[in-house]
Amino acid sequence: MTFRIAVVQPICHRPGTDVANVADAARAIARAADEGAQFVCFPETYPGPWRMPATFDPTAAMVEAAAKHKTHVVFGTIAPIDAAAATACNLICMAYPDGRAPARYRRTHPNGPWIYTGGPAWEFQWVPGDEFPVFDTAHGKVGLAMCSEVYVPEVTRALALRGAELIFMPAGLDKRRLWETWRTLLWARAIENLALVVSTQNLVGDADRGLAIVAAPEGVLYESTVPGMGIVEVGLDRVRELRAGRDGGGASETCGAKQGVLSAQWQRPELYDSFHPRPLPTAAE
Repeated sequence: MTFRIAVVQPICHRPGTDVANVADAARAIARAADEGAQFVCFPETYPGPWRMPATFDPTAAMVEAAAKHKTHVVFGTIAPIDAAAATACNLICMAYPDGRAPARYRRTHPNGPWIYTGGPAWEFQWVPGDEFPVFDTAHGKVGLAMCSEVYVPEVTRALALRGAELIFMPAGLDKRRLWETWRTLLWARAIENLALVVSTQNLVGDADRGLAIVAAPEGVLYESTVPGMGIVEVGLDRVRELRAGRDGGGASETCGAKQGVLSAQWQRPELYDSFHPRPLPTAAE
């Protein structure tokens, strides 16, 4: 069974006018639904806001649009914690076609809050989350992650080990010199987790080089560097076949990625603590 993902790479309104992104996003959802999309993916912190104190919350509008057009909507916003301290979590959310409360992932990596302060775009004191939830949909199990977490393979592995087959990793702005490695790692996350990985980014002008992509374990299904929307027809049957398979002699004749890498054939959980040893606890005084 196949379904369609709309990957939206918008020219966004910058901080100070970013509330206008909400109406743009609603129009994109309507267009994507008209083209049969079951998922619509927006970039990190889109529609916004980008800064604290937060001047708007797009959640209700995204939930309403998802329900109206009967599609899932992956979008970005922040969750304010303390206005005086300018603290907030950075969220990737997924609104559902039935209008229920959206799924939420609070960015977990890296150690902050430097990543969202001191630049021309974001300005808040980031507080990380500590959970890796996955979410059931009619099309498969979804995991949510964010932007440069693509450089931390433990994030998507945690989602895959929890059953995520379709992982959305919306990103921020032009990747500049990081572009090649970023693209490589997005596909790598699909290969090593036997999952579909979807990403896109904000553009602030036509001169920006985007990175919208849908990567499968055995190949990149879609990519674009320009503003706009791509509609990609995908399925999870091959992902599930590769996950259920077992690697062996001659497998490279029929498989473009290693089978079963989440299974007991490959995994040695008894070694996990030795990957990153923790200090031994000391006796209480």
